[in-house]
Amino acid sequence: MEVLCYGLTLSLDGDTVKLCVDVYTDWVMALVSPRDSIPPPISREPNLYVQKILRHLYSLFIPRSEQVSSVYLSLCQQVLCAVQLLARESTVMSRDTWETLLHFLLRINHAILAQPTTTGSVWEQLSELAMVVLFDVWLLSCSRCFPSRSLWLMARQMLSSWRHQPPVVEQWSRVITALTSRLLLLTFGPSFPHFKVPDEDAVLIPANMDNQQVSHTWFRFLHLLSNPVDLRRLFVAGSIPSSQEEALRADRQLPNIFFRAMRGVSMVVDAFLGLSRPRSGSAPPTPVNILSVPSAPPTTTTSSPPHNRRIKPANVSKATSKPPVVRKCLWNLCTCPRIGLCSGPGMLNHILSYGLDSSLLLDNSIPPSLEVQVFHPTVLFVSSPAGHCDVTVMSDRWSAGRAEACGTLCRIFTCKKTAEDILPVYLSRFYLVLLQGLQVSEEACPPVLASILLNSTCLFCCDLRGVNLLLPSFLSAVENVLLDRELLRFKNFVSLVDLRRASILILLSLLPLPQQFPSVQSEVLLDGRFNGDDVTADSFLYLKPHLLSVLIGALHTETDASNTQIILGAMLNLVQDSTLLEAAGQTQQSDTAAILWVQFVRLLTQRLTAQWKNDSAVCLSALEVLGGLAKVQVSVEDSERRRALSSVCSYIVFQCSRPPPLHSRDLHSIIVAAFYCLNVWLTQHPAMLHQQCLLEVLEIVELGISGSKSRQEQEVRCKEEKELNPASLRVKEAAEATLSCVMQVSVAFPFLGGPLDESDLIGCSTLSDNSGKKFRYFVVDSSVILAMLEDPQGPEPASCPSLTMLIRGPSGRHTWTLQLHLQPREGRTHTQTLIPEHRGKPQEDSGIQCGVKHQLFPEHMDRVPSVKADLSIPALHETFPKELEHLQEVIQRQQQVEAQPQVRGRSIIMTTCRPPPPATKFQTARLFLSHLGLLTPETLKDPGTSGVPAQLVSLDSTLPGFSENLRRLDQLPSRNCDSAFIFYMKAGQRTAAEILKNVESSCNIPSHFLDFLSSLGQPVEVGQQQVCGVSTNSSGYFCLPEFSAVLGDSGGGVFNGERFVLMYADDLTEITFIVPSSSSSSSSSSSNHIRTGEDMKSFRFALSSVGSESKLLIVWVEHFEDIVCLSVCLSVCLSVSHSVCLSVCLSVSLTVCLSVSVQLIFIHPLKTGLYRIRFHGKTTSKFSLVVPLVNGSVVSKRSLGFLVRETVTNCCHRRRLESDSAPPPHVRRKHMISDIIQRYHSRRSEPAFYCSLFQDP
Repeated sequence: MEVLCYGLTLSLDGDTVKLCVDVYTDWVMALVSPRDSIPPPISREPNLYVQKILRHLYSLFIPRSEQVSSVYLSLCQQVLCAVQLLARESTVMSRDTWETLLHFLLRINHAILAQPTTTGSVWEQLSELAMVVLFDVWLLSCSRCFPSRSLWLMARQMLSSWRHQPPVVEQWSRVITALTSRLLLLTFGPSFPHFKVPDEDAVLIPANMDNQQVSHTWFRFLHLLSNPVDLRRLFVAGSIPSSQEEALRADRQLPNIFFRAMRGVSMVVDAFLGLSRPRSGSAPPTPVNILSVPSAPPTTTTSSPPHNRRIKPANVSKATSKPPVVRKCLWNLCTCPRIGLCSGPGMLNHILSYGLDSSLLLDNSIPPSLEVQVFHPTVLFVSSPAGHCDVTVMSDRWSAGRAEACGTLCRIFTCKKTAEDILPVYLSRFYLVLLQGLQVSEEACPPVLASILLNSTCLFCCDLRGVNLLLPSFLSAVENVLLDRELLRFKNFVSLVDLRRASILILLSLLPLPQQFPSVQSEVLLDGRFNGDDVTADSFLYLKPHLLSVLIGALHTETDASNTQIILGAMLNLVQDSTLLEAAGQTQQSDTAAILWVQFVRLLTQRLTAQWKNDSAVCLSALEVLGGLAKVQVSVEDSERRRALSSVCSYIVFQCSRPPPLHSRDLHSIIVAAFYCLNVWLTQHPAMLHQQCLLEVLEIVELGISGSKSRQEQEVRCKEEKELNPASLRVKEAAEATLSCVMQVSVAFPFLGGPLDESDLIGCSTLSDNSGKKFRYFVVDSSVILAMLEDPQGPEPASCPSLTMLIRGPSGRHTWTLQLHLQPREGRTHTQTLIPEHRGKPQEDSGIQCGVKHQLFPEHMDRVPSVKADLSIPALHETFPKELEHLQEVIQRQQQVEAQPQVRGRSIIMTTCRPPPPATKFQTARLFLSHLGLLTPETLKDPGTSGVPAQLVSLDSTLPGFSENLRRLDQLPSRNCDSAFIFYMKAGQRTAAEILKNVESSCNIPSHFLDFLSSLGQPVEVGQQQVCGVSTNSSGYFCLPEFSAVLGDSGGGVFNGERFVLMYADDLTEITFIVPSSSSSSSSSSSNHIRTGEDMKSFRFALSSVGSESKLLIVWVEHFEDIVCLSVCLSVCLSVSHSVCLSVCLSVSLTVCLSVSVQLIFIHPLKTGLYRIRFHGKTTSKFSLVVPLVNGSVVSKRSLGFLVRETVTNCCHRRRLESDSAPPPHVRRKHMISDIIQRYHSRRSEPAFYCSLFQDP
């Protein structure tokens, strides 16, 4: 064997070295399977001789003076593969053999990798293979015979000297990520988000490695590489180069190696944060859904940390070797599915030291000590012992690694738990990193700036102490990104859309701060090396104009549709908050809201008809924001509002005038949304309907209904000359809704009293229930049902006959009362009477009688000469000769009849004409229809078209089911009815019983949640009568009790739908807010599943009060991290009409809710008094981004209720736009009216119809 050992050191010219390698690689297989070629002594004691063979094989890897060839590479590969096979297949290896094998691999890797550089393809292949075999065998040893502490220390020291080689860091990253994936699965179970690694990396970890072995191995592997920051100095990263050329070559490789090392650390951090691994460059990882993670069971054995424990050496086999017992929860992980940021040394110190040092990259000439003191949450002071700043920027070659480190730090701190505290030393160093990385000067590093922005979108929403001191720096960085249209500095290494979106989300979190903390001073004291001797000490209120300019500038430069919609939502939020702040008198500037309103409306309307007119998603959001701005109570000139209305009309004209090939469902949806925006403006500001504005709106309505305008340029076309060719049926229906809205707001079709029906009218009139009077029912134009109640005597003595009508149409149900008068109201000075005064008898011979010769023409008519004009009218006998002869015959017969008394000699007795007696019975219904011009042969005649009735049709109310169908028609709402469920979720709650029990008592609920409920709507009592989803009392009028009186000692559970709900209603929409509660006080808090209807109340209200088919949930969460841990079954039993129970079992997890059309709005209160919003909904739709509340929005308490209502309204409106089964309310009523006409049409002739008008019904 000594001869073979010497033969391994010989030259490679002959076959000696190869033969020696063949012999040794064959003999080491004695530990795997016996062979005839193996000498008997080795077969008897394989462990002893294999250890000696491994020591001899090291001679092959000693650096040689001759040129390394492919033959040498093949020999080394042969040895490495044999050693790898030995470790995998052998089951009888002793601990000494394992340690000898690991020593052998460490030594040969040191011989290969400790050199300053490994040039040439042969060395590169050999170094990579050597590292692969080393880590593979090492992991096998960890599963069978755990390496001793001395081996771990040796490995750590040697790897620290190999870090300058790319294969070392690359293979270390593969192993540590594979171990992390296995560790998370074993520690937290399958419910934790799976950390995906490539299959070739996952197989590196032996399948039989148990939980304790994985945790020990992972912990020690993480420390093998030491601090990656040392890579910046070559004499620390590895061996000192022997020549200047090698030093330059190694120096060029170090930045890339440093980036790979930081990438490996970053992936480990992302795994514990529950983020997906794959990402390009420094782009932020994609969040995944973290479900509830079971707690690690406490261990009864108290043990020291794994890196301090010593494993006793022993001869162990594959099945018996295990590391010592340790706790499952490493370094403050406990039950949290991510890195804990609590105080105390441990793994957090290790990770943060990597990230902080790598982010700053201290200069070689400056000691690494850094004194950071925090005097005030908004004051940061940095000093160094020598009076100089310790932070210096290295060359741009290190920017990739620094960017990765900064992004990792930002993700760690932004994942801070709600109730978690972070040591000031961590925060101060982290803020120092951000202040350095956020510089926007020419010397700044774009990759670092981009990484910070991409990973800090929610930094100001995490309640980090003193984070507001970063506001000026972040504002400058965000301005630098958003106002640059090209972003050439960032174009090569990051997605510009993602970068701009991250900057916009940061801006959203900054916008409320000046108004929330107007007097807070932000003072940042830095050494002169940062930004001169500047001392910034301005209040946050002075930053508001700067924030506004950035927001408006971002809208001008943004080209991405999603980013634009986020900015639009922020605009409405800002205007509403400023308006409410001024209304409360909490600001010194009184016209800010009005100026903002005018500026934003002008900007929106200008871009709506120009840049955005071809982008349907942006146009939809812009129209929704315009509708929201119409509801903002701000004092501006009427001309500004008319300009906005005119712009919406122009937008509708443009979209309708597109060529037919461009018409699509999305285009028609946008036109429908534009008509709805018109309705909002008309109902909110009816005073705009003056002559010019009304004419413009009516022209748009005409365009929507008929497809063209009557007045086009100088051509005017009458209505009867036009063909109905609307853009689509949906557009036509939207235009009809706008026309109905115009009639409502112009008081042309007013409401009187309230929503009454036939029984209420009979009870209020002079007729009694037993008088036998009934209603007459007519249908006009197949769209309006008239129910007429005749009252001949009128409601008062000596009054005129009256007529009371119920008008049921697509726009709703209305009540009219009419009275018949012979004179206008203004011309009556005294009470009119129908009894004529008495007159005397006439005197036949009174007066002077004169003979008069009657002439049809003047006497001298014949003398006047005729002209051609006289011939323009033909003579009567020339035009109608037959008719004239017939007329002459009739005259002759009449003359003969009149002459008969004289022939017979009878005398004629002349009597005085007297008026008939006053009429006491009127057919007021007949008179009314006659005055409207409906009692003509044309209106009663069947047009002959199949399915089209006459203009005036009577209904037979005696047929069975008529009253029930009218009642169903009355129950159909005339405006959009939506609903939302509100839940309060305390920290750590996971079951439905726990969540529903929160709102039973006000002791369990903070006051700001109750204030939020009161801002959503008014309490409405759920009575026996429900009209259009609005609760009424027995008289049919609204019943709106006080919120505090209804609330009582409840925490909001009183609005669970049994007796009360919260309702918001305007002219166009109704929103019912229900707060589900549980009636069972003994429900077990440990149960994970709740049976449907077992321990929660039923919601008892009519079906119309919950008009939304899809579910929209508003969840108030105390701890923001509970959102991603939410796996709750909310079993809702809705008791609807006819006692039909609808059980809806919703599994509200973030992965499930997107697939069951559940939309969730999460509200999290921050310590600053602001509220953080998270929205989840469908992401497959083009119109899925709903405004104004988007993911990342931060709003104030003042505007929270308004913005939530707007978001709920827009969510439901968009869902109706996308659905074919959700027609508008007026269309549903129109279809119901058509069905009633078809069922109850009175089949009588015209004479019978006229006769019925003169008879009692």
